[in-house]
Amino acid sequence: MSADPEAAGASYRASALEACASALLERAGLARDRTADIASVLVEGDCFGKSTHELALLPLYLREIESDEMSVVGEPEIVNDFGAPDLGWAQASRALAVAARDARSNVAGGPVRDGGDRHPAQPPYACLGAYLRPAVDAGYMMLLTLTDPGHSSVAPFGGVTPALTSNPMAFGTPATNGPVMIDMSTALLTNGAIAAYRQRGEQLPHPFLMDSQGQPSTDPNIMAAIPPGTALPLGGLEAGHKGYSLGLIVELLTGCLSGRGRADATDGWSAAVFILVIDLAAFGGADAFRRQVAALAGMCHASQTRQGFERVELPSAHALARWEWQLRDGVRLSASISAEIVECARRFEVPMPDPIP
Repeated sequence: MSADPEAAGASYRASALEACASALLERAGLARDRTADIASVLVEGDCFGKSTHELALLPLYLREIESDEMSVVGEPEIVNDFGAPDLGWAQASRALAVAARDARSNVAGGPVRDGGDRHPAQPPYACLGAYLRPAVDAGYMMLLTLTDPGHSSVAPFGGVTPALTSNPMAFGTPATNGPVMIDMSTALLTNGAIAAYRQRGEQLPHPFLMDSQGQPSTDPNIMAAIPPGTALPLGGLEAGHKGYSLGLIVELLTGCLSGRGRADATDGWSAAVFILVIDLAAFGGADAFRRQVAALAGMCHASQTRQGFERVELPSAHALARWEWQLRDGVRLSASISAEIVECARRFEVPMPDPIP
């Protein structure tokens, strides 16, 4: 199998991209039992359309490993174990499996924190929505939140100095006509998306940012200014207290609850994650839950549309449709991401999959 940069921007089979990503990580020195988990999450997120948080991270992982800035060895440590959800030790996808198992006792969850050594089986966790599917397919409701205690890019409402980051949260639940899955940042734009605009030399389509004087901005370069600009919380300048509050909830559930947050000096990539898995049968019952969700979804779909909208959809509708057709027809990678992965494949002497004709 072969490819060159001229094929950049093509589509590839998801399974072939997973195999390539796993082989690259293994060639870089990561144990095989961990490479599959990481590769699966990266490709899954690209299938959902989160192109700034998925395979785009693979070259960064590899460079960090090559420069010894990211460790490929080490085992997780149990911080506290009270019998049920022993989540403090696991990489997120494995922690999810444990939480789903223990959710049979109604609710299972807990924080997962970075112990300090950067490890690709830990932070960054890429697209949080990629972790929802196994729990939802098993019939559970799941909440997942994340912060990076080593990075600040969002100012608290009313301030101009960054204190939080974009603090994503993901939520998923089974429903009668397909799952409901939500993956969102508590800021108007993620750090990855801002970086992508900056790399392309483009202005943002709307003033999602604020400069150090508190003025709205579309210039992604202000994030690297001295003093730096910030991403606005959800709600922007007028109602950003709502996004700021959501961001604080994420911080409290992750870095604060795990005991490793912003009180600790952290260099480079870091992450604190909170996972909550709920067994629907332990409350009003799975059938009753699905009936209620069906009624709620029906009311949303039946809402009279405003100008520019043909139909009201649930938040996950477009992402799930994209996931299905990319699994079927191939995962479309941007020209820049394709070229970077091709270069990594050449450097590590790993075969690059052929693009789909």
